[in-house]
Amino acid sequence: MNILVACKIVPDDQDVKTGSDGSLDFSRAHQVVSTYDLNAIEAAALLAEANPGSTVKAISVGSAKADDSKTKKNILARGVDELFLVADDAVAGLDAFGTAAELARLAGQAGDWDVIITGDGSADLYAKQTGAQLAAALNVPFVSGVVSAELASNTLSAKRLLETEMESVEIPLPAVISVAPEFAEPRIAGMKDILAAGKKPMNVEGAAAASAAVVEEVSVAAPAEVDRKREIFTDVDEFIAAVKAAL
Repeated sequence: MNILVACKIVPDDQDVKTGSDGSLDFSRAHQVVSTYDLNAIEAAALLAEANPGSTVKAISVGSAKADDSKTKKNILARGVDELFLVADDAVAGLDAFGTAAELARLAGQAGDWDVIITGDGSADLYAKQTGAQLAAALNVPFVSGVVSAELASNTLSAKRLLETEMESVEIPLPAVISVAPEFAEPRIAGMKDILAAGKKPMNVEGAAAASAAVVEEVSVAAPAEVDRKREIFTDVDEFIAAVKAAL
């Protein structure tokens, strides 16, 4: 099986500074792999291990800062064999539609593939649209919320976590799936894995042309702080009722 995993490189939220007006400063933020995409990488690695002879290739689109040695090794040290990365400020801040177009192009460069795995959403915007947009761009089936999956020669069997029940589906390959965090806990890469990652292929390129966006970003700001009510509850049921009323 040839497995692709789409992952987003985002600013570390611990390094993001907030101004008095709610503005966000990302200038000094280190670049890290989106938390939800670490689950996707682990899912890809586990599916590859369950199907001997499989390959795992990562595809990613980000700003010029994404071309960071430590971040690239972090991806490749988690069971990924090869990385295809567009690192260019021309595609920084793309919406899901534009990102999917770039990822589809990278998927073509990565060669034949059977399934593309994405995370549940990105750690920065969490729009949960890229997987669906990518499937549409590639004209293949899409399944979201996957918590377990098995690959066969021409099909993928998956279980989806819905609000009140579990749904089992079977779809033909090739296909795109997005995995929920419950699919797998990301592994911690050892020193041996990190050293080996430095020898794996890293295909980094600039953007051929900026993809057209279909969503206009009006503003991005931190929410205003709200004063706490400072209420103390001695009864659990009253506390639960107050929380529900506040939601």
